[in-house]
Amino acid sequence: MISQEPKIRVGILDCSEEIRGRMNGMFRSPKGELLSGGFTAIARGRKVVLAGEDGRDILEDGEIRLAGQAGSAFTLFGVTIGGGFHWARDEGQTFRGDLVLVPNENGTVTAINVIPLEDYICSVVSSEMSGEAPLEFLKAHAVVSRSWLAAMLDARDRPRERIVHSGGVKTREENIRWYGREDHNRFDVCADDHCQRYHGIERKMNERAADAVAGTRGLFLVYRGRICDTRFSKACGGITENFENAWEDVHVPYLSSIPDAPVRHRPIRTEKDAGRWLLSEPPAYCNAPDIEFLTRVLPSIDLETKDFFRWRIEYEREDLEIILREKSGIDFGTLESLVPIERGPSGRIVRLMISGSKKTAIVGKELEIRRWLSKSHLYSSAFVVSVVHGSDGKPARFILHGGGWGHGVGLCQIGAACMAERGFTAQEILRHYFKGARLKKLY
Repeated sequence: MISQEPKIRVGILDCSEEIRGRMNGMFRSPKGELLSGGFTAIARGRKVVLAGEDGRDILEDGEIRLAGQAGSAFTLFGVTIGGGFHWARDEGQTFRGDLVLVPNENGTVTAINVIPLEDYICSVVSSEMSGEAPLEFLKAHAVVSRSWLAAMLDARDRPRERIVHSGGVKTREENIRWYGREDHNRFDVCADDHCQRYHGIERKMNERAADAVAGTRGLFLVYRGRICDTRFSKACGGITENFENAWEDVHVPYLSSIPDAPVRHRPIRTEKDAGRWLLSEPPAYCNAPDIEFLTRVLPSIDLETKDFFRWRIEYEREDLEIILREKSGIDFGTLESLVPIERGPSGRIVRLMISGSKKTAIVGKELEIRRWLSKSHLYSSAFVVSVVHGSDGKPARFILHGGGWGHGVGLCQIGAACMAERGFTAQEILRHYFKGARLKKLY
């Protein structure tokens, strides 16, 4: 376990043909020069070339580190947030700390922000949720975000014992895949939803978020002598999911399914259970229809999504056939059915059978299902399917009635915020979502 605050490397822009930005204040180059103002960076052979606003080369090296001086920050333009999701966009973002520019073998450049862990967590908490959210929730989120990152760093440093964070099996009949972060070999974490949101200092913003991070400094969740791999998602839909149903087949006790409600809900075991659950509005912490509350809790990009707890998506059959062909690479022919063959206790589908006139295949796990059935991603894989048939007897429309947003494992962000609003403390929130884990101060 860590014993002092580390500096971490956050990937902001990866494999870009050109990186454009501005140094706001003074930055010290590897040669000791003080630099400021606009810049561009490109790869030239195995080196990075840094040019100033006038287009003239300033530096050329195998790696360029620009060390931020007191009060300085840097802005990078064209940073993608929400990559692959329905809210994806590019924007300029501003960061504290050092900027590292690294060339890649394919002639592109990667921009990395080197920053102390606690400064990183302060931005993450405000990027993931609004700084106006209840303080006890923000404290809980700070512990979760800090623990998750430290667990990733710990796993990297223990290669023989490392949990495999991505992989899968692809056969003629089954396409089972889960996604992790093995591709981050130049930095510790990325700045987007693939890891956890880190949108710089412009969303780091609020005394409440800073107080939450300062009030939990060096505090982690641990289980049996190791820092917990504390996963989280936006809304579980009323019951959280088991780790093994979203990622590799490893049971993680503190990431086991629980009812996220003040009353007990039984786990989903049958298709009848799933229909009854997903077509209803059961009591749950994340069942928060109060728009004013959600406006206080969620960042603006999440408020563009209207339905978190229960949702409905309708496809014309031909449109869904096109999406499936583009996303899976399989021509199913005329789509005939979508049949869940395995669900987790939250109602999320783990394995889905897709049948058409030309092909039948099984897809899983939850994120792969969400990717195959949407131009971006479905909100979750917790859904039931109804089919409207045309006069020719063939399916004309597929209607998905679903619940929750995200994988549903670990902390439910909206549910935890609602718990804090009802008076639960950060410790009680963490105890609710991560059974058996305990808090420990490590620095």
